[in-house]
Parts: sequence; structure tokens; C-alpha cells
Amino acid sequence: MKTKHVCLSTGAAAVAVAALIAACAGTGPEGGSAGDNYISGTVTSSNGPEAGVWVIAETTDLPTKYAKVVATDDSGRYLIPDLPKANYSVWTRGYGLVDSPKTQSVPGSKTLDLKAVVAPSAAAAAEYYPGMYWYSLLAIPPKSEFPGTGDAGNGISPNMKEQNYWVDSVKNSCQSCHALGSHGIRVVPKEFGGGLAGWARRTQSGQAMSNMALTLGYMGAERALKQFADWTDRVAGGELPFAKPERPKGVERNLVITMWDFSTPKYYLHDGISTDRNNPRLNANGPIYGSPEESTDLVPVLDPVKHVASQIKHPVRDPKTPSSLSLPMQPSAYWGKDPIWDGQSSIHNAMMDSEGRVWFSARIRPIPANPAYCKKGSDHPSAKVAPQDGSFRQLSVYDPKTGKWSHIDTCFSVHHLYFGHDANKTLWTSAGPPNSGVVGWVNTKMFLETGDEAKSQGWTPIILDSNGNGKRDPDDKRVMAAFYGVMPSPVDDSVWGQAMDVGFSRVDQPGYIMRLMPGPNPAETALTEVYLPPEGAFGSRGLDMDLNGLVWTTLASGHMASFDRKKCKGPLNGPVAATGKHCPEGWTLYKMPGPQFKGLDPSGSANHAYYIWVDRYNTLGLGTNVPIASTNGGESLLAIVDGKMVDLRVPYPLGFFTKLVDGRIDDPNAGWKGKGLWTMSGTRTVFHNEGGTQNRPKVYKMQIRPDPLAH
Repeated sequence: MKTKHVCLSTGAAAVAVAALIAACAGTGPEGGSAGDNYISGTVTSSNGPEAGVWVIAETTDLPTKYAKVVATDDSGRYLIPDLPKANYSVWTRGYGLVDSPKTQSVPGSKTLDLKAVVAPSAAAAAEYYPGMYWYSLLAIPPKSEFPGTGDAGNGISPNMKEQNYWVDSVKNSCQSCHALGSHGIRVVPKEFGGGLAGWARRTQSGQAMSNMALTLGYMGAERALKQFADWTDRVAGGELPFAKPERPKGVERNLVITMWDFSTPKYYLHDGISTDRNNPRLNANGPIYGSPEESTDLVPVLDPVKHVASQIKHPVRDPKTPSSLSLPMQPSAYWGKDPIWDGQSSIHNAMMDSEGRVWFSARIRPIPANPAYCKKGSDHPSAKVAPQDGSFRQLSVYDPKTGKWSHIDTCFSVHHLYFGHDANKTLWTSAGPPNSGVVGWVNTKMFLETGDEAKSQGWTPIILDSNGNGKRDPDDKRVMAAFYGVMPSPVDDSVWGQAMDVGFSRVDQPGYIMRLMPGPNPAETALTEVYLPPEGAFGSRGLDMDLNGLVWTTLASGHMASFDRKKCKGPLNGPVAATGKHCPEGWTLYKMPGPQFKGLDPSGSANHAYYIWVDRYNTLGLGTNVPIASTNGGESLLAIVDGKMVDLRVPYPLGFFTKLVDGRIDDPNAGWKGKGLWTMSGTRTVFHNEGGTQNRPKVYKMQIRPDPLAH
């Protein structure tokens, strides 16, 4: 089946993109002619030159809304490079300031000096802080209240056996979908009122109501709502963050952020893709594809060269596939009584293969409704070992060259995707929740050649070599977890995964890092190793590996973490290894910047990341094999370079919240201009961010230039 692109327009008629101008002789406003495609000047306030503040240029003259953000240098100077010809609103923003008045300008050689405005009060200044500084005011029940004693006791569910279970639930279940400290969360809509009743009502609004109820119930609904209500009531009463963010410094000031609107205000995105993650030169200057999850079947597409946003309709195989329109809800304070999401396909994650086809984890038919080849009695090799009665999401693939879609009805649920390095171009998948206890894959070469979706797929249960004899036996331990992050190793045949901890999975299981060795017949021979973070660290989320096989993850305890299996001293199988606690020496923890919740271990942070990505090929400009976490608590991307944190904040619009990241090289001969990191809005509630119901999901391109004035 073929699809048509539907163009979206958010501004005036299209303006032609300016031709690239010859590189400037110098690197700043005073360094010689740099053509006419930049805006530059100096930012001063009543305090003098303002270093490490942002300058934002935004226009609606292009086919879709466009903005660019840079930071000032030590002397308050700035240069916004490579602006398409258009009329721009330009203003400054920074910690300790309030926004300056917007000045109208066009790219050119005329200097545009800007007057920053010092914040008149601490409250005015705090409005610009990342959400983490606000939600760190949330009171976490003390350790003495765990395990919970239920409704007849302290209101905390007995599911919450330790304090870290509660923290993990707040971060990996609540914060992972909503930017908790953003203005739209810390201020309860007046329609709902304050206190516990207001929070009970707001968590019933909109089509995510059932998911929120599940998490609240697992924590102990009334007690959880009381904690949230206490927080927002204190904020409404004037309480301010007890910590202040630092302005960008060092290489952080070299960041250039370019952003485009795409999709519509009522929809949201889970993530997107720009290239083949194993070959970042693929799809150079090509379209960016988004995954809109439950919100719509319209896949948003951005042409970043022509600044055109469009949409492609994702088809489902069975028209009886349920729609998110049927999800229960109470009226929204933002949108009223009518549901705003209408997706059937629940498009979750996108990956691009080596030929530029886009693969999606998506629902293609009613659930569970698995075909017969998945179930008990089938002669499918995997079904004989671990029959599967149902799956929540399956797979689809879109070929941009032909406009055709194909579907693969997988027996296993599909959540995240990643292509292996083998001749069969195996697509390894994670199941996410619920905890199916299997890992699935698709031989994409076979499927594309034959169209046989049954023979092209397989899955294996997660079995630990708990007796330590080096092979899979009936008495070995099966783990009913599931991969959430998934990553085929670049150095051997293993496939690594990461299981969610209690908060997201809502079951009592550890947040394992898992190494699966498929063996010659994976359904029957695969064995898995499990590893747990050291004492004091918990709640793994997301997983990636560098080109040397070093594993990276993020932790709800407020850490980025690496795991080096080569450092393990003891046996990697047997009864001790089956606990996952046998290799603390393999872990290295890096505390995320930002405040910690009061009363919690100061070695951690209230900061939180949705996922992690390793920039193996220096597409951003910080070096090769650099891990980068989607730290939504800090409204930033957080990198580790030579053991030190580099915090790349996105200050506009407030509420930056992203999930997955990739990097692309458009021109390997163009230096920093020829490459960049791509990401996009990931919150389910874009309307909680700055701009409210007029705010659209965005695509962000992030680049590191040699200095804050490089052009």
C-alpha cells in the first residue's frame, strides 16, 4: 500500500532557503565577512556583559516554525549562524534574568546588541529553572515508612518494599511521561482546585488516565496523591526551589540548537529517527521521521533543508484494531471533553535500516489475538519452547522509495528496536511491559526476500545458567523479566538488554542489565547473564554500548552508569551469578547534576533520564564513544566527556523533554556544520510546556562548534 504526504503550514508562504555563503575569514563578528546569514552582537544588562545566557531567534516566515538558540561567550558576545532568509524575533534568556523584549531583525552584517533584563525577584528568576529544580521540592516518604502498610496503615502500598521503589515509581513511571516540574505540572489548573481532590481529578483527565491509575494504585493511590498535592500546594503558597542552576560554561557555550515545529498541538511523539544508527552517513540531509505512539496514526516527517513538515498515514492490517479514542477519560482542563488522541497503531519506536527503510514498533491488529503459529501446538521452533498467546505491538516497515508499507505479525510484543551487525540484518526487539520473559528478533533479510513473517521471526525465553554447567538445562532459572532497552553488541554475538525496575513494570523485579548469548539455535540454546547496580544505585532505564563493548545505562538513583563485564572477578554463571549481585566491580557511577530530594542519599540526584545513547561516531562534536542521556529532569542532554559531565540545556521552549537520540553526518567534509545530533519532543503533554495549547512537537538539531562565535 502507498501513502501520500500531507503538508503542514504554520507560518506565511515558504521563503527560499538562503544559499550557503563562503566561510568567514574569522570566527566571530569581528573576524571578517561571514556573509549575510547570521545575527550577532553583544548582550549586556545593568550588571554589564552577560556571559552564558542564551540568545533565541525565531521565525514563522518559513513553511514551518523555525528557531535557533546559541549562548554568549565570556564577554557577552553571541553569533547565531546559518539562518535562512526570514524576519526573526530575537531575545535573550538566562538564569538570573527574565526574558528581554523581542527585537525584530533579519540576518546580515549589522550588529544587533541586546539588553538583558535582570530578574526583579527570586520568584521571577525561578520561572526559568529546569523542572527538576521544582520537583525536587516533592517530599519522598522517609525510609522508616517502608515497606508500606497499606490503606489501614500509612497508606503506602505493601508493593513499596523500600524507599527506592517509591523513587523509582515517581521517576520511571510518572516523570518518564510527564515533565513533572514544568509549569503545567507544578501549577494545578484552577478547574481542578488544590489539595488531594485536585490531584485526584487531574490524574483522571485525558486518555492516559488508566496508566496513571495503575501507577498510583501500585504506590498506594491516596498517599501518592497526598504527596503530590502537598508539593503543588506549597508551590502555590510561594515556596521556591532551594537550589539554583548554573549557566552554561566551557564547551556547553559552543552548543547551537536548531528547531522546527512538526505534527500538531494535540498530538505527541515518543521518538524519531534520522539515519541508520550503524551508519550515520545514511539519509544525508534527508527527512526526519517521528513516532507518535497513542496520539495518532499520522507519522510526522520533517524536511530540514526545505523546512517543510508533512505527515504519512500509518496503516493497520485489521480495521478492527482498537483506537485510543476508546480510552476512558475525564474532561481535560486544556482540551475539554473531547479526546485528542485518535491512533490505532500505537507507533512507539522507529529505526532505519541500511537501505533507508523505516521500521516501527506498532500495533497492526487487535490485541492479544496472536496467530496460530505463535501458540501451543504450533511447529514453530520458538513456539515449541515458549508459546505466546498475545502481543501488544508488532512491526511495520515503510519504504520511502516506493511509499509502500509492510507488516509483520510478531508473536512477541515489540517496544524498542535495534539492528544487528550480521548478514541477516537481524532486527532485535525489546518487549517492554508486560514482562513476557522472552526476547524476540526478525531476520529482515529473509522477510524482505520472501514476505514470510512466521519463518522470519523467532524468540527465546530468558534463561540463566543457574547450575553453572555452561549449557541450558530444564532446571536452570527462567527470569520472567523482559528487555526494555536492547542492544546487539558491536564486539561479539551477544545481545544486551535492560529490564525495568518496579516503578515502571509494577511487579517486584530488579532492574537487571542482561547479556544474552543466542548460541546456534537461540530458542533452545540462548543463555542470559544478569547484573545489578551496586548498593545505593537502582532503577536502570535505557541501554547502549560503545564500540569497545562498554555498556551504558541511566539509573533512577540519579546516575549515569557504565558496566564493564571484563572487570568481573568471579564466575559469570552459577547460583551466585543468578542473583545479579556478583560483579559490583564492573560498575562506574556518575552523579547527575542538580539537587537531590531532601532527606535522600546525597550521592544521588533528583535528576532523571528517560534513555541513553552513545555517540559512537562523533556526530555531535564532543568526541567518539560519548554517552549522552536524555535528562528530562534537567531539560537537557547530559554527556560524559573524559569522565566529566557536559550539560547541554535546551532553554526554549521551557519544558524540553526528549526520549531517544541519534546523530547524522550530512557532509563529512564540512566540519561541525556537516553533522549533528537529532532529537525531538517526547512528553505526552506538549501543552504543559511553554506555549500551552499552541505549542507543537518539535525536532531539535544540536551541534557543537569550536567556540561560541564560530561561523
